[in-house]
Amino acid sequence: MSLPDLIEIVPLSEPISAQINVPGSKSITNRALMLAALGRGETTLKGALWSEDTQVMVEALQGLGYEVGVAPDPRETGNRLIQVKGLGGVVPGAGTPEKPLELFVGNAGTAARFLTALTCLGRGVYRLKGVSRMHERPQASLFEALRALGYRVDSPNNRLPATVWGTGPRPGRCRVSVEESSQFASALLLCAPAGGWQVEVVGEDAEESFYVAMTSKLIQRFPAEGGEFLTEPDASSGSYFLAAEWLAPKFADGRSSSVKVDGWPGSGLQIDERFPEVLRSSCFRRNGSQAEAAGSPGSGTISRIRDLGDSIMTAIVLAPHASHPVRFTDLGRLRVQECERVMALRTELSRCGAKVIETGDMLEVFPSTLHGAAVETYDDHRMAMCFAILGLKVPGLRIKNPSCVKKTFPNFFQKLAIRPPAGLGVRIRDPLNGKALAPEDLFAQ
Repeated sequence: MSLPDLIEIVPLSEPISAQINVPGSKSITNRALMLAALGRGETTLKGALWSEDTQVMVEALQGLGYEVGVAPDPRETGNRLIQVKGLGGVVPGAGTPEKPLELFVGNAGTAARFLTALTCLGRGVYRLKGVSRMHERPQASLFEALRALGYRVDSPNNRLPATVWGTGPRPGRCRVSVEESSQFASALLLCAPAGGWQVEVVGEDAEESFYVAMTSKLIQRFPAEGGEFLTEPDASSGSYFLAAEWLAPKFADGRSSSVKVDGWPGSGLQIDERFPEVLRSSCFRRNGSQAEAAGSPGSGTISRIRDLGDSIMTAIVLAPHASHPVRFTDLGRLRVQECERVMALRTELSRCGAKVIETGDMLEVFPSTLHGAAVETYDDHRMAMCFAILGLKVPGLRIKNPSCVKKTFPNFFQKLAIRPPAGLGVRIRDPLNGKALAPEDLFAQ
């Protein structure tokens, strides 16, 4: 049975004690798939995320002629063991001008950008396309960098769909901006050793871009001659469960909830591993407590560039329950992701009764008394997951199109519903008939 088009999250009424496994990092998984294909010998990726975005990447690599095997991961149903036979920088498949080899990238930004660079190393013609939202997302900086290296990329508006004319390695230099997306730089850096490219990264906070730094660190750490690589849990996905503990009510008899994420990352690869520090910071002081400020966020301000990555959306949804206004800055990149996320967050929090002011690329969220509403998700997995967590405290909160979580976390609602300690034991129901949904009915597909 598939998820209904509308579900309702029933607030927690009892304390919970849970130790949650979350699937592997999407960002790391798709980078590791690229590095395995570009490397030599067979590499086994353990703990690799299995979601819409990573399936798109695996199917594209298979379409290019790489041997990629997929098997269940015994530790986590949302992961897979993936075996990739690398060909030392060779792209085995190609199309012709009359019949380009077509690659579908869905709405996966990593797949779209990484595969565009990879196909330049092939010897033939490729056409990349995705869903309509992917065709609206920026690509120009990447296309211009590849053209500077001597490759032909045809696109009438510098977006997808695009046709790439691969001519193999072409040593040269290029410059790429990360102002719209750090994925442009990551795509070039992943392919640079095989292509003989020298890549200069420029733009706002280019030197401190955590996703570019993630790519550089993975290139250094990855077993380029084959072997095993362990993908760590996704900190962005884990943020929802830490947020659940923060939102959980304190009970009159003194009982409280405890929610931990198993294997919380500490490698420095993911900027969102800082999320626990943000929850402990002065920004999220509650009920007059004197929480000690921790980490980089200053009193009342959290930056999308310096402090958090995608989990800043989780923090924004929690902010109406903080004891003072919280400002979220440097949000420009959120506007060009799966949806226009700045507008979406402001609109849906306001729908639930929050006071939110949007000024440029900043949102200021004020302490507010929230009420239930039917929340639009804009086909954005993170919108669905953020507001589902808010429903653990706010009665009557309903999520439209919950199946969109399949993009990165297909078993998210199952994790909410499964009884502790493996889940939160949350009651999720179909609001049209009031029927509670069993965990087996909550897998997004």
